[in-house]
Amino acid sequence: MKKTLIIAGLLSVFAANAQIVQPAPLVSIPTHDAFFDKLKALCGKAFAGEIAVDTPAAPGFEGALIMHVRRCTDTELQIPFHVGDDHSRTWIITKTGAGLSLKHDHRNKDGSHDVQTMYGGHTVDAGWPNSQSFPADQYSKELFASRGVPQSNGNTWQMYVYPEKFTYRLVREGREFRVEFDLTKPVALPPVPWGYAD
Repeated sequence: MKKTLIIAGLLSVFAANAQIVQPAPLVSIPTHDAFFDKLKALCGKAFAGEIAVDTPAAPGFEGALIMHVRRCTDTELQIPFHVGDDHSRTWIITKTGAGLSLKHDHRNKDGSHDVQTMYGGHTVDAGWPNSQSFPADQYSKELFASRGVPQSNGNTWQMYVYPEKFTYRLVREGREFRVEFDLTKPVALPPVPWGYAD
């Protein structure tokens, strides 16, 4: 009996001094979660798109436009944006704990990083369950300035996801570019984007 009491006493001491070990929570808000989840629900599918607005018109988007919601975790979505035979672009949407980040991963054909890559922005407000805006972040502004395109410092990227349509939009003073993808008709999966593995 005495031995049992000693063991029970020791266990209570250990329990009192025990620590719960777990990672810090990745906090988020409902509108960001809803937007992220709407895109995540498309995982594994590809969709064809068309340019809806390109003002002023710029080269580089000739050929079939395909978005592929290719890789999805609870915190990151990888969405390659294929333009004809150009498989250099991947949109990366990440939950950061302070909102959502959008990055543009640009690769060369051999898989190496393009000189202008990982630019993008971060949400600065709640947005909406169906739409989020990503004003250019500081890294992007400094990259654009170093690349001789300071006008891009005013970039805001926007994404809209509705049951029948996904829209990717870039706006800044004097420039608007918008591509709309038909979510009602999945298409054949495109090749693996440059620099990524199966």
